[in-house]
Amino acid sequence: MAKYAIISVGGSQYRVSEGQRLLVDRIPHDEKKTFHPSILFVGGDGTADLSPTNAQVTARVVEHVLGPKVRIGKYRKRTGYRRHAGHRSHLTEIEIESIGTRRTRAKKAPDEEQAATMEKESADAAAPRAKAARSPKTSEEK
Repeated sequence: MAKYAIISVGGSQYRVSEGQRLLVDRIPHDEKKTFHPSILFVGGDGTADLSPTNAQVTARVVEHVLGPKVRIGKYRKRTGYRRHAGHRSHLTEIEIESIGTRRTRAKKAPDEEQAATMEKESADAAAPRAKAARSPKTSEEK
């Protein structure tokens, strides 16, 4: 069974698998850019994970398109009342590139030199405040 995920894009939920293309409501990403939609469920490999924390879905915007034309007509008999309107939805075609685990970057520990300079700077910044707190108020400051 292929791995699949349920994602939320533009207020709608979709069941997707890798390589799948689908039309969604217009999203504010440029064409040929990738983004990571919010994941609601991951399954298909024998385990089901509801509200996954370490999973990530990567999707690519293929193009922005217009939906099919919808014609709307109103008509009242024997009165000459006729109204016509039309509508085309603004849609985005996306392709699911991958469903997998989220990559995390390891945090680098600061070098000893950087740590020493940071301690020195914090000590220098604290020294004037301590002196100001110990100085008595004069009659001019009151």
